[in-house]
Formats: sequence, C-alpha cells, structure tokens
Amino acid sequence: MSLGYVLKEGMAGLNRARLAAFTSVFSLFVAVLLVGVLSRVGYNAYEVMQILKQQVEVEVFLQNIDDRTSQEIRDRIESETIVAELSYISRDSASKIFQQDFGIGSDALADLQFLPASYKVKIVENAEITQIDSLVQQVSGFRGVDEVRFNQALLQTLESRTETLFIIGGAIGAFILFVAMVLVFNTIRLTIYAKRDLIRAMKLVGATNSFIRRPFLVEGMMQGVIAGTAAAAIVFGLFEWVVPQVVPQLGVLSWPFGRWYFLLGAILILSILMGWWGSRWAARKFIRETKVYTTN
Repeated sequence: MSLGYVLKEGMAGLNRARLAAFTSVFSLFVAVLLVGVLSRVGYNAYEVMQILKQQVEVEVFLQNIDDRTSQEIRDRIESETIVAELSYISRDSASKIFQQDFGIGSDALADLQFLPASYKVKIVENAEITQIDSLVQQVSGFRGVDEVRFNQALLQTLESRTETLFIIGGAIGAFILFVAMVLVFNTIRLTIYAKRDLIRAMKLVGATNSFIRRPFLVEGMMQGVIAGTAAAAIVFGLFEWVVPQVVPQLGVLSWPFGRWYFLLGAILILSILMGWWGSRWAARKFIRETKVYTTN
C-alpha cells in the first residue's frame, strides 16, 4: 500500500465525520494544553521549592573552644557528602550581624559578646530530610559543639506540599488524557461505521485488517498533529508574553531544561501518541468486528 493512499484516506476521514473530528481535535487540544500548563507550573513549583530548600541551613553553635578543635569540627562536617558549603561566623561577626538585625538599642547587648561562634552549613539540593536529620544528630555529638539548629518543620512542609502538588497534577493530567483518548476512539469508530460497506468489500477481495487499519491510524495522528500544534503555540504565547506582562515577577521562571522547545516538543509528541493510540484502539476493535457477508 502506497504512502500516498494512506495519507489521502487518512485526510479524507477527517471530512467524513467533521463534527466528530472537530470534537476529537478540540478535546485533544484542551487535554494537551492543560497537561502542558500543568507541566510548566509543576516544574516551576519544583524549581521554587528547590530554591527555598537551599535557603534552609543547619547552624552549628560552638562552645568556647580553641582554633584546633574548631578546625577539626569543620573538617568533619565538610567530609559529609550532603554538605554543599560551610561558612564560619566568629563571635565578632555574630555581634555585628546582631546589631544589623536588631538596630537601635542592640549595641549594649552586642558588646557583651554573649553570641557564640558558629558554622552555617548549606545542604545539597537533593538531600532528604532523613539524611539532614542524621547529620544533625551526628554533629550534635561532636566535642566542642554546643547546639545544632535545623528548621526541620519547614523542610518537611516544603517536601509534603511538593509531593501533594505532583500527585494531584498527575492525577488530573491522566484523567484529562484518558477522556481525550476516548473521544478520539469514538471519532474513529464513527468513521469506520461510515465506511463499513467499503471495509466489507475490501475484506472480500482479500485485504487484511492491518491494511484497512492504516488510514485510520493516520487520521488519528493527524488529529494529534493539529491539536498538539495549536496547544504548543498557546503554551508558548502564554508563558513567553502573557504571563510576564500580567505578572512580571514570574517572567524570570525558566522553561524545563532551560529551553522552550523541550516542553513544546513533548506536547506535540504526546498529542500525536494520544491520537494514534485512540485510533488504534478503535480500528483494532471495530474493523475486526466488521462482518463479511457472502451469498451462496
């Protein structure tokens, strides 16, 4: 079977049931558009969560110890794999920070030198709460360490909200895609029903189910191309022009993997796959069930 025949019959199928085809294309368009928007929002939410996680620090307050003991503590902390950066804050530096934070009236307290020296520990991006908690417990037992502070509640809240966001977004996206695929299925089914006499005739002259099925697969994929192209264009315009104009602060948020074409390409490919799968589902089912009647 020539490629030209397959494409011609696939395009003709869009004209045979125009209302059903339009409904299918529009549903696919809405589905992949929403999935694209959810993916971009979900990625940016994850990006923001990672930035907030980087701001969560472990503070190690030291006792009145000598420089050698302080250096030993530093070396042991830096040897941990989840430690990204470590900075030392002396007693004098702590007093200056106290004065800057509390302003007028804090000079007298700062002069008392009651603030201890400390280390501020920044954690790597992908560290889990259990790893950080294990580090806190370990450092707390070091000789010369007075106290270790870590805002565990904040980090747990961030991880919990991120997980909830992905679960809800994934469930919504899967449901939308399933509904769109069912509509493609129904559209191809109507097209097959409209061509049932031709299909019977083709079977009588020896055409296989695979031969008959290919134009319908092309029709479903064409629906996916139309819907995916329109959805990708809307997503690009929305996040490149509309959102930065309405909310300028969100204009700094990046596309997944730093380039717009990764997400838009994924939208188009997803739409084509959904059109192909829905048409394949319908074609395999109803072409096989189309009976051939012969006269004795």
